[in-house]
Amino acid sequence: MSKLSRWIDRQSGYILTFPLVLIIVLFSILPIIFTLQYSFFDMQLNDRSKNDTYLSPQVNLALNQENVDYLQMYLGFDLGYTKNEATISKINEIQASLTELENYMHDELAASDLRAIVEVSEAEQLDLAARHDAIIIQLEELYAMDDEFYSPVDTMAVAGEFDTAIIEPNFSGADNFSRVVQDRRVHSTLLFTLIFTVISVFLELVLGLTLAIIMNQAFKGRGLIRTMSLIPWAIPTAVAALIWSYLYNGSSGIISHVFSYIGLIQSPAAMLNSSGNALMGIIIADVWKTTPYMALLLLGGLQTIPNALYESSSLDGATRWQQFRHITLPLLKPSIFVALLFRTLDAFRILDLILVLTGGGPGGTTESISLYAYRVMFSQTRFGYGSAIVLVMAIVVGLITFAYIKALDVDVLGKNV
Repeated sequence: MSKLSRWIDRQSGYILTFPLVLIIVLFSILPIIFTLQYSFFDMQLNDRSKNDTYLSPQVNLALNQENVDYLQMYLGFDLGYTKNEATISKINEIQASLTELENYMHDELAASDLRAIVEVSEAEQLDLAARHDAIIIQLEELYAMDDEFYSPVDTMAVAGEFDTAIIEPNFSGADNFSRVVQDRRVHSTLLFTLIFTVISVFLELVLGLTLAIIMNQAFKGRGLIRTMSLIPWAIPTAVAALIWSYLYNGSSGIISHVFSYIGLIQSPAAMLNSSGNALMGIIIADVWKTTPYMALLLLGGLQTIPNALYESSSLDGATRWQQFRHITLPLLKPSIFVALLFRTLDAFRILDLILVLTGGGPGGTTESISLYAYRVMFSQTRFGYGSAIVLVMAIVVGLITFAYIKALDVDVLGKNV
């Protein structure tokens, strides 16, 4: 037991951190790897021949068999309608071809584990396509005959689905990234996102630092003020967006009427109906909600600064501004870096606030890059292209982080410790 206790004691660090590492791998690293993989493929979930990543020719045997079953059913119905012997003979011939196709799929293409989608060689792919074409030609010859049939249009439509059972490789290399670079909608959404991020984070930093300094002072009711100031941040973003949409409402919104009265907007109805006003409305809503979060991060940094520094500087005749400039700001730099980094990352990937408040309107002028990527991936189901947009976002975020490190001269590696 003592050996086990000593081993557990030596390995306790690894044991305690393993659940966290596992969570990071499952919910952070693996999604990034899959996103990187998808970005190199023309992956589209609404296309059965492109709903996965394929590096080699494949055949969807389940879909192919489904088409064969439907054709057999329709041809069976046709036998009940046709009257000529030549027509009946042609239907029997086509049914025999379909049976032969089934046997070919079962004997030559099907895998031992009965997978729905199997890999095939180019020769097998061409052979299967030729069999499909031969059956389609036979069907065209059948319905060219002078006789009565059940539903030629539906039958030919099913036969046309044979092509979707043959899956071509959808590896696209860097095509998705080149399309992202050339996509004008990416340019406009990225520009809007950058403008929103810069303005909102700057205002949140100024207001958050002011609020943090106030809450760091000793006064009666400080605990209540700190608690009340966090309420906007505690409200879910979608709920906050709904609240502000009511406040911006052209007929009954208080904020829109106040802004119209003081001349910021032409009329209450114009609050969210122009790009400039909509941007202002989104920024105000975001600043209102997230300034308390910024203040909370900065307040933690302020409380680590010793009061003795302020007392000694006061004895030396330093003013409040000099104390703020030469004591507070330099010692608060690490906290400012963390607050700026967290808020910039959060602002750059803004989605729910815009989705609920403006939906990206008017005319797509308030559509963020995250909202565009969301629509590409989940509305258009173009996962390959959407993944490329997400990775471009990650690159931009990395550049912003690097700029913060250089601008604030933060020792992220701890070399000076």
